[in-house]
Amino acid sequence: MNNISTTTDPKPSRRPQSGGYRQGNFKKTNFTNQTTQNKPLKVYKAESPRLKIIPLGGNGEIGKNMMIYEYGDDIILIDCGMMFPRSEMLGVDFIIPNISYLEERKNKIRGLLITHGHEDHIGAIPYVWPKLQCPIYATKLTAGFIESKCEEFGLKPNIRVVQAGDKIQLGVFKIEFIPFSHTFLDDVGLAFDTPDGFVIHIADFKLDTNKLESQKVLGKLHEFSEKGVKVLMLESTNVEIKSEKIAESVVHDTIANIFTKTKGRLIVTSFASSLDRIQGVLNAAQKTHRKVAIAGRSMEKAINIAMNLGYLKVPQNILVDIRRTDNISDDKIAILCTGSQGEEYSALVRMSTGEHRQVRIKKGDTVVISAGAIPGNERTVADTVNNLYRLGAEVYYGAEREKIHSSGHAKRDELKLVIATAKPEYFIPIHGEYRHLVLHTKLAVEMGVKEGNAFAIEDGQIVEVHDGKANISAQKIDASYVLVDGLGVGDVGNIVLRDRQAMAKDGIFVVILTVDHETGKIVTSPDIISRGFIYMREREDLVFKARQEIKKMFQKHNEKYPANWDFIKKAMRNELGEFLYAETERRPMVIPVIIEV
Repeated sequence: MNNISTTTDPKPSRRPQSGGYRQGNFKKTNFTNQTTQNKPLKVYKAESPRLKIIPLGGNGEIGKNMMIYEYGDDIILIDCGMMFPRSEMLGVDFIIPNISYLEERKNKIRGLLITHGHEDHIGAIPYVWPKLQCPIYATKLTAGFIESKCEEFGLKPNIRVVQAGDKIQLGVFKIEFIPFSHTFLDDVGLAFDTPDGFVIHIADFKLDTNKLESQKVLGKLHEFSEKGVKVLMLESTNVEIKSEKIAESVVHDTIANIFTKTKGRLIVTSFASSLDRIQGVLNAAQKTHRKVAIAGRSMEKAINIAMNLGYLKVPQNILVDIRRTDNISDDKIAILCTGSQGEEYSALVRMSTGEHRQVRIKKGDTVVISAGAIPGNERTVADTVNNLYRLGAEVYYGAEREKIHSSGHAKRDELKLVIATAKPEYFIPIHGEYRHLVLHTKLAVEMGVKEGNAFAIEDGQIVEVHDGKANISAQKIDASYVLVDGLGVGDVGNIVLRDRQAMAKDGIFVVILTVDHETGKIVTSPDIISRGFIYMREREDLVFKARQEIKKMFQKHNEKYPANWDFIKKAMRNELGEFLYAETERRPMVIPVIIEV
């Protein structure tokens, strides 16, 4: 089947160092980050082998999920995701896990096991794998997404495709892949035996007890409970939510009804990896005799992968090029696009601001946002909806209120059912902010786990399981953020962020002094550049006073410390900053520059 193509989303420009292709033939890379350079290796005292459980991401935050399981000379890793930056992390594209602990133990790593192909579980692979170069184990669809992502970075990692029900052994770990339902097809959990007990690791999932698949999962968990589950690791995203779950079939029915009653052009956005939802849109379009155009590179890529691997059934001749939709009447076209989270350069956002090349929103258009806002994205989604309304569109949003979205994460009652069925001796919640983890431990205690056996741990903390008991270790590892900013990986830290925040808040004030090399005197009046602080034409009085103060400051310090430019610049920065605050009650970043001529 031919691949579809669009011209809507710019391609990513980041290219980390390339890794090797085949197993046993890996190329050494120069991947570094600021958290590992110039740091001595940590020395731990000798100890008898024991199971160590260490979250590198996802515990205390939503995103960048990554877990270490270590026993003696063997390490397995589960997931390797990215996280969107917080609002104060200006200019940062995303955050990935800190792998300094793993770099020191690279020869112990037996494999990276991936539960599913969402970005918060695979997004960091192109940045982490070149350094670790371990085998990656993933189901077929997830492997397809990983391969596609790595190709953009010139990487060809060693991916070993598995399927639900498979059993493998990596070092001392005897692992079984368990099928789970999620918004990403081919989702799996992991159950594995270790010398210190049986562990179940369940990442993103949901249960529908009316479906045979969920009944089989519960049966499998009961089977494990009969053998004895030492530790249950369970996602916590929706632990606060008690409301009734909306089945995916209900969402499909809602979308079909919208297609049936809408007379104008339809524009639908969802997560690009929500293939079941995309299938529902394609089915609804076929029933209402609409063609479907794809807008957005990530949506295009996801559909191509799913089509080629047989996970998406695309009706014949239903897809059309987004550039040719002008020739199709509005009641015969639907556009499937990116932008459900209000992403800056996504197709829907550019439509809402009138910047999309092919699609102009107009009165009579209907937009369906079939996704819930990820925490932190609420404002950008709201802005997009407001702009769509301004352009005259009818907008279905509000996820569960409109029954146009079903969460892929288990809610409180589903979590209770899993805990009650698995009957773990110890419980560690994962994938959530700290409040989620605490609430989840309390829920586990309600369901029969002993109060001292439920641990709310954050990234970098270590749980040790040994001689039948589990405890939180006093030791911690470095799990600080590694920030990705353009081509830079780990070269943006707290100082850079603080400077960006200062400039964003109060602007920048640059003073350029031209000084005679022989006499040390100022040759011309100081040049001043202000950005984000004052508009100089409207504050000529302040600029004049500032120039006079600058001359006085320079003369005073140069007489006392002649030609000691570093000291003079530092002193002027502090004094000029105080002067500007006294005049404006604002603190711009002050940068004095001295040029000798």
